[in-house]
Amino acid sequence: MHALKTLFLALGVTMAALPAAAEKLSLGQISAYLNELQQAKGDFTQINDDGSISTGTISLRRPGMARFDYNPPAKALVLASGGEVAIFDKKVGSAPERYPLGDTPLSIILAKSVDLSRSGMVTSHTYDGTSTVVRARDPKRPEIGTIDLVFTGNPVELRQWVIRDDSGGETTVILGELDKNARLPHTDFSIIRAIESLN
Repeated sequence: MHALKTLFLALGVTMAALPAAAEKLSLGQISAYLNELQQAKGDFTQINDDGSISTGTISLRRPGMARFDYNPPAKALVLASGGEVAIFDKKVGSAPERYPLGDTPLSIILAKSVDLSRSGMVTSHTYDGTSTVVRARDPKRPEIGTIDLVFTGNPVELRQWVIRDDSGGETTVILGELDKNARLPHTDFSIIRAIESLN
């Protein structure tokens, strides 16, 4: 199951076509974008720490919910809801591994209210002429790792993220175009429902 835990650490191969260069996005603009991002669904490509590549579909329902459906051969499902994360190995069909959502940097973008200007949260805020990159962490729990969020402007869009864990592992998730009008019922994110479906 270690490989599946690595899969989850991506919770952001080539980036989607980027818009024309824009100015560096402020932390306020990025926070507002994330707070306004209520529901979204789209494809993703994941580069794992060992260099392998996985693909699948991501669904987000903020606050607090995410779903990663991995394509074969991975056949994994990762759910975040109710303050925890569950990692299912569909090949085995056994009970999932479960972790507190707060133990992962992904909790930063799934929070009910995102405020990247909070003291100690952002450790780096850069612009390369095309993308704005923000490195964030939970200032109360820096040991859980960091997340690099990559945004483009005009309009503001989250393009990818890179999660680094406390052991130095690095996993990247690259997002395709997100459908922000997707209908995503709460049941799609239910860990209990997914466990019951194993029986």
